Amino acid sequence: MQKACTLTGISRATYYRKAKPVGPMHGPWLPRTPPPWTLGPAEREQVLAVLNAPAYADLAIPQVWARELDEGRYWCSMSTMYRITRAAGQSRERRRQATHPPRVRPELVATGPSQVWSWDIT
Repeated sequence: MQKACTLTGISRATYYRKAKPVGPMHGPWLPRTPPPWTLGPAEREQVLAVLNAPAYADLAIPQVWARELDEGRYWCSMSTMYRITRAAGQSRERRRQATHPPRVRPELVATGPSQVWSWDIT
């Protein structure tokens, strides 16, 4: 190829650039096919049932994964468990949290003259 480019007087970079033109592709992304090892809907439901079991209600996903592995059951990877819980809308804190009532600010209301007195130091 080097000899042909020298004889024609073009650089090799120009030849290869014109031989395989690659430009920006416009339009929508092509649909992505899932890999063959993807968990099916039934398997995803089983994993979600394990994560929602009463014994694991207050545990984080890595703890559930480790305990299931200690008992000889491997469902999927931890990242897949996170993906399944995120798709089910359960990726927040799994434990019950105390909620505090909103702080009520005192409000001075006067319905007539000389009912509200305030001190302003400016």
